[in-house]
Amino acid sequence: MTFMKAISGAVVAACFATATWAETPTIRAAVLKFGTVNWEMNTIKHHGFDTANGFNLEVDGVAGSAAAQIAFQAGETDVIVSDWLWVARQRAAGKDFVFIPYSKAVGGIMVPGDSTAQNLSDLAGLKVGIAGGPLDKSWLILQAYAEKNHDMNLADDTEQVFGAPPLIFGASMSGELDAAINFWHFGAKMEAGGMRTLVSVEDAAIDLGLDPETPLLGYVVHGEMLRDHPDLVNGLTAASRAAKDLLTTDDAEWDRLRENMNANDDAQFAALVAGFRAGIPAPGPIDEDAASRMLTLMYDLGGAELLGDASELPAGTFVQSGS
Repeated sequence: MTFMKAISGAVVAACFATATWAETPTIRAAVLKFGTVNWEMNTIKHHGFDTANGFNLEVDGVAGSAAAQIAFQAGETDVIVSDWLWVARQRAAGKDFVFIPYSKAVGGIMVPGDSTAQNLSDLAGLKVGIAGGPLDKSWLILQAYAEKNHDMNLADDTEQVFGAPPLIFGASMSGELDAAINFWHFGAKMEAGGMRTLVSVEDAAIDLGLDPETPLLGYVVHGEMLRDHPDLVNGLTAASRAAKDLLTTDDAEWDRLRENMNANDDAQFAALVAGFRAGIPAPGPIDEDAASRMLTLMYDLGGAELLGDASELPAGTFVQSGS
């Protein structure tokens, strides 16, 4: 009898635990397997910032951003990481996606430490590697900067090699390229390996009248989630900010994350930490006027091929959190 009571009690406890777990909604995130957002999501999970804010974060790694976007549009995941210009394009096409700021980190165009190049005009006739394609946002901004300051058509006056970030990184470090534009975390490793920034995208953006504080990358969720479950969106935003606050100040947290960061040495590790911290956006709402200026420039440079029908900022693009 005692044994049966024990079994009965265990079953009741298990059912209660299952019911309690079921009451905590899950947010499914599809992100690049080796993207820097994994550092933030690892921090969220490790410290329970998700459950403390009313949800359970479930992270699925995908091979590329296109795979994440496809899964998101098919309803197979609740959140992905993308840039808000993509969100603006989707909204202009009638899709109800919204953007939560994640990072303002941008890279630049880098050259070997012993390169004689001092400005973009010095790259004329040289080979430039670009992570992504001809419509990469950093590449477009740097073209506009070159035209304004050096009366130079950067695309016509250089030879471009387009490729995935790891390939551009490898070709840069082996000396196959005269200059390279890469995602910020590869750029941090390139700098740690002896390369230097010729022109940063941030400096180019400022010169072009843009606000470098405008976060480019963010979490993307469906507008339906924001309307029907604002507590979940607010919870995700709060968990992200809690992780950022910890990563801003706690060096020990970075020591814990180090094995997941693919840093080959102390110099790379330090550069990655510094780059991530520099890319953390300030809390509070996004300046939509500044975002509109960026979108206008991007449309002038990339047109409908880049932004579709989003020739101006669609209303509701951003989740505007408070301070």
